[in-house]
Order: sequence, then structure tokens, then C-alpha cells
Amino acid sequence: MEHIALPLPAQITRQDRLRSILGGSVGNLIEWYDWYVYSAFTLYFAPVFFPSDDSTAQLLNAAAIFAVGFLMRPLGAWLMGMYADRRGRKAGLTLSVMLMGGGSLMIAVIPGYAAIGVFAPMLLLVARLMQGLSVGGEYGASATYLSEMADKDHRGFFSSFQYVTLIAGQLLALCVLLLLQLALTESQLESWGWRVPFAVGGLMAIGVYRLRRGLRETEAFEQNAAISEQPSSSGWTLIRRHPREVLLVMALTAGGTLAFYAYSTYMQKFLVNSAGFGRQTATAIMASALFIYMLLQPIAGWISDRIGRKPLLLAFGICGVLFTTAIFTRLETVTSSFGAFLLVLSGLVIVTGYTSINAIVKAELFPANIRALGVALPYALANTLFGGTAEYAALWMKQAAMESGFYWYVTGMIAVSLIVYLRMPDTRTTSRI
Repeated sequence: MEHIALPLPAQITRQDRLRSILGGSVGNLIEWYDWYVYSAFTLYFAPVFFPSDDSTAQLLNAAAIFAVGFLMRPLGAWLMGMYADRRGRKAGLTLSVMLMGGGSLMIAVIPGYAAIGVFAPMLLLVARLMQGLSVGGEYGASATYLSEMADKDHRGFFSSFQYVTLIAGQLLALCVLLLLQLALTESQLESWGWRVPFAVGGLMAIGVYRLRRGLRETEAFEQNAAISEQPSSSGWTLIRRHPREVLLVMALTAGGTLAFYAYSTYMQKFLVNSAGFGRQTATAIMASALFIYMLLQPIAGWISDRIGRKPLLLAFGICGVLFTTAIFTRLETVTSSFGAFLLVLSGLVIVTGYTSINAIVKAELFPANIRALGVALPYALANTLFGGTAEYAALWMKQAAMESGFYWYVTGMIAVSLIVYLRMPDTRTTSRI
């Protein structure tokens, strides 16, 4: 490769790294808050857009739009992954938050079915498609940014903050739900209160846009930009030059993303719709469990910097296969809220082996010129197929009176990923960053 005469960037200090990682993480938090608010408030707004006498049917329709939003994630991963590889990680992060904020503000003001009929769910779908496009690009850009900003000995630790902020976004959505449940009546929440968190998310996204414009670009991108005569980032280049890595990312993601959505976004509905807990109790259980789960991410990331990434993936795979069905089955009959909390937390502890390090594992597989796209696109494809359909699959099986089939489905997909974990190298020792 021929190098052109461009000056390389000044050395990034440790203080610069920490400031940039913090700035990128805060932006990631607000992005995921905007994404998860939909799931957290589905119980309240589903009747507004999907009038029906059957609460499961309402949730099923809302879950279908949640799943359809995931269909845009591969497109967003492709377009914004290339954008982040060609224009910079900072540029990709800035564009994604603009789309996410716009979608949240749109949901906040859409009239209900009673006012505009079928146009209400249609506009809701458009807003979620915008957000799906955004979050598809967000994952690759943020995973790449955090991985490249961290120094070699702390990549697992710092990249784990992607899921710290992802979970914090979900936790923030649940905390807003708890506050509104305390401040408003059920009828107020169902008529207009559910719009408040979407409006708040849109306004926070505007602040994040300004924050991300001030972030520093990574050394890896700027050094790679100074190299000429190398393939530009594109879907064809990714598939032609890195087919093994693409398949590896999809396979290692399948079980992990399905388990994550089963234990996080779907679990709130499961506690209400299947376990029989009240809405407020279910929200409190999830908020408590997710808070501890969030704190576990950097601990597991730090451990991966010491012993490698592979042992954590194996721990998730083995424990997920052994205990997933048992956890869900026990939750069906648990009557104590503390007992439910312990069961949910045990599932989330298992999933930590995947979520804490999945971003760095994927980033370490690809060279800088195609890293954002390589991380984002195959992940988005697997996430759409397995994560985005998790709620819909669970509710469909419940409606068909075979709810336990979902437990075995999750277990089976974790087993598929476990086979991949057993055969893949430890990326800490083969990293391309």
C-alpha cells in the first residue's frame, strides 16, 4: 500500500481517551433510551394504536411493529457502517442520533387510532423504521469508537461500556415509567402520559447531537485515512474479503441477542402477562435486576482483559443451555416479587458473558478500513432475525397455548452459538485493532 504525505494525528493522551469514551457512552445511553422507551411503555400505548378487547392481541400488534423496526437495522448498519468507515466514527455517531431523536419526537405527537384511524399505526411504523435505521448504525459506530479509543490492555473494560449505557438507557426508560406510574393515574398514563417519555427522549437527543459533534476522532481511523490504494468500505468488499468473519459474527450473535431480548425487553411483559404480577411490580423487578446487570458489565469486561474473551462466551453458552428453560418455567409459578427478581437476575448474570464483550470481540475481527461495517452489518442481520422477533415469537407461542416452546427456542439458539464459541479463537490474542 502506498502512503500519501499526510501528517498523522497527535498522540491521544489517557485523559483524552477517558473524555472521549465518556462522551461517546453518554450519547449511546440516550440513543438506547429512545429505542427502549417503546418497549417500556407498550402496555400503555398499545390500546391507543391497536383497539381490541384482547390485551395479548394488542401487545402482539405492538410487538410486530417493534420487530419490523428491526428490519431497518441491517439497512442502517450497511449505510451508516460505510459512512462511519469513510467519513469517521464521530460522523456516524452524529447522524444516528439525529434519526433516533426525530423518531421519538414523531411518536410523541402522533394522534391515536380514534382520531385518525389506520394512519395512527402507519405513522407509528414510520417512526420506528427511522429509529431502526438509526440504531442499526449506532451499534457499529459506537462499538468501533469505544474499541479504538481504548488502549490495548483495557479494551474489554472500556468497550463493555457500550452495554453499560445500552442497559442504562433501558433502565432510564423503566425509571421514567416508575416515576410516571407514581405521579399519574392509570387512565392519565393510557390517555396522554405515555407520550411524555418520547418527548423527553427527542429533546435529549438534540443535546447528544451537540455533544457528539465535539468528540475526538479515533487514531485508528485517522491513520487508516492517511493510507491510499486500499478498498473502500462496502457490502461487497466485506463479503468478498471477510466472509468467514461475517458468518462468525452472525453465529456468535444469534443466541446472545435472543437471550438478551428474552431476559430484558420481553421479560417485563412476561411478568405481567404470564407470571401475573401487576404492571408497577413488574417494572420495579426489572429496574432492580437491570441495575445490577448494568454494574456487572465492566467487571466482566475487565476479567476478559485478564483471561481472554473466550472463557466468558463459553460460560454464557454452557449456563444458558443448562438453565434457560428452568428459569422461565419457574417464573410462571413464582408468587414472591423477590423470588421473581432473583430468577430474572440469574438469567441476566448468565447473559453477561455475552453482552459485556460482544462488541470488542466483533471489532477485533476486522481491519480499520471496514471495521464499523464489519461489526454492524452481520450483527444487525442476526439481531433482526433473532433479537427483533423475540417478543413476537414469545407472544405468538403464548397465544397458541405452547408458551414453553419459546423457552426451548432460546435454549436451542444459545446451543448453536455455543458450538461457535468452542471453535473460534480468542480474539484478545488475535486482535486486528
